[in-house]
Amino acid sequence: MLSKRSLVGVPLKFHTLALLFLLFLGGQAFAVDPAVSDSEEAIAAGKTVFNANCKQCHKLDQKAVGPALRGITDRRSPDWAKSFIKNSQAVIASGDDYANALYAEYNNLMMPSHEFLSDADLDNLLSYIEYGDKVDPAAAAAATAGAAGGEGAGGGIPTEYLTIIVVVLVIVLLLILIVLGLIISILTKYVNKQDLDEDDKEFISQKFQLGKVLKSDAFVIIVTALVVALVAKTAIDGLYSVGVQQGYAPTQPIAYSHALHAGTLEIECQYCHTGVEIGKSANIPSANICMNCHMHVQNVQGQEGVSPEIQKIYDAIDNNQPIEWVRVHNLPDLAYFNHSQHVKVGGIECQTCHGPIQEMEVVYQYSSLTMGWCIDCHRQTEIAAGGNEYYDKLVQLHADSKDALKVKDIGGLECAKCHY
Repeated sequence: MLSKRSLVGVPLKFHTLALLFLLFLGGQAFAVDPAVSDSEEAIAAGKTVFNANCKQCHKLDQKAVGPALRGITDRRSPDWAKSFIKNSQAVIASGDDYANALYAEYNNLMMPSHEFLSDADLDNLLSYIEYGDKVDPAAAAAATAGAAGGEGAGGGIPTEYLTIIVVVLVIVLLLILIVLGLIISILTKYVNKQDLDEDDKEFISQKFQLGKVLKSDAFVIIVTALVVALVAKTAIDGLYSVGVQQGYAPTQPIAYSHALHAGTLEIECQYCHTGVEIGKSANIPSANICMNCHMHVQNVQGQEGVSPEIQKIYDAIDNNQPIEWVRVHNLPDLAYFNHSQHVKVGGIECQTCHGPIQEMEVVYQYSSLTMGWCIDCHRQTEIAAGGNEYYDKLVQLHADSKDALKVKDIGGLECAKCHY
């Protein structure tokens, strides 16, 4: 005898299977893509990838050589973004409307492929693009206003104010001399009306004679002393300036603008000067480094043809000849200087020695680079000892001192440190 089956048994089983199937499809369609993470680790790793590969042409929140990147995962899917970053040429060739619109907007400027980036690198990069270095517009405006309002506060008197002060002092001195002259004139007239001896009248009535003053021994001694002092100072200044090339700005074979590359485009110094963190010399960049960008960037945006200056890079490559850059900063052979020791270990910014390099159209020697200049820096610069076991003993020995541990305290003033 067949057992009775529930009339709702089959529908319940069907509905259960259908519901599970729909939930699966819904989960696939609406699950949050794990690629874009707001974790600090992912953002930090993504920033490293961005600085090494993207920063030369892109910014997060404004246009540069290429478009602003923030919000790309809102405009397109993360998978599309990864495909475009890896091989933009392939996405454009596939007929993708968005990719071709970007290509046309930026004058058919092709982005280099990044096939070497792993999926993890791309995930971290997208995380940094979406969540990294966000700036609150209100806070930025307030900071800008504060900087403008506080300009000059605690930073010394501006040069133009000093000029005004000197002019005012000169005018005051002239007014004092005029007032003294008037007082002498009035007193002379008053005294002449009194009953005086002939000798007193003659003394009061005597005229000022410039000739006698110029011939007097006192005047000759004063003038001679001033001339000798001026000549001696000029000679000493000349001796101190031997070998000092502060302000030296030679003409380079290619009119390379640091203001454009390091300033506007914010390209890191280390991208071109590859040895600055790993060796004694910062290295003068080769034409191959230039071609990393200029195989795609051939001119200023909006202009046609190849820039004459960029053409010089192509000519150097074609002729297999190095670009003969003129060295700007020179130290004498008797002095030892190690870039990695200062930049990597000491954490010294490039601008500390080279000045506002990001504002220079033509690079010039900003600092004097004399021995006294270096010694003054060693006397004032504090050691970043935190997290470095090398300095633990030195910090312990220096604990009793009220001053912070400085370069001078670890041998920074010893002759053999620089003159080996």
